[in-house]
Amino acid sequence: NHTLSALLIDEAVVSTQSTGVKIDRRIVTVDGPRGQLKKSFKHLQCELILNKSSILIRVWFPNRKAVACVRTICSHINNMFTGVQRGYKYKMKSVYAHFPININIINDNTHVEVHNFLGEKFVRRVNLMPGVTCKPTGQKDEIMLEGNDVENVSRSAALIQQSTTVKNKDIRKFLDGVYVSEKTHIVELEE
Repeated sequence: NHTLSALLIDEAVVSTQSTGVKIDRRIVTVDGPRGQLKKSFKHLQCELILNKSSILIRVWFPNRKAVACVRTICSHINNMFTGVQRGYKYKMKSVYAHFPININIINDNTHVEVHNFLGEKFVRRVNLMPGVTCKPTGQKDEIMLEGNDVENVSRSAALIQQSTTVKNKDIRKFLDGVYVSEKTHIVELEE
């Protein structure tokens, strides 16, 4: 009654012409028109094989967790391709019932200060992750975060959102804060 588990799980990620890929001992480096991204997959037991137009991810004698990792690595590498070609842009809106939230962008667009949150005098300061810049969109109460690494862009957005957490109040009623309103790319594809 013993079921035979798979000997080999593999999946390929297709790379495009405008990106250059290097793999050195499970450290993947992707070059593109917007810059370079590097990511280490050393914590996973897998083979990364670079072919002419694709990357092959292979796991021999995998257990359930190893099977799940294969698809995750594919997603990470695809996000790197998208980052160096199109970039990531997250728009954030400040929401307030009474006290207008003031957002200052300082230190060469790499730091964000949140003033007057719920009328507090305390200034909330957020250091953005490396490679992420913040700009006003031109709309009222709206900023945008831009960068090539989706993890750094989304983590920066999360840090800003979490800096404006309402304490000791009913959060269903007190909805003030700075929230992500839209996730797009810096360079949009031509239709």
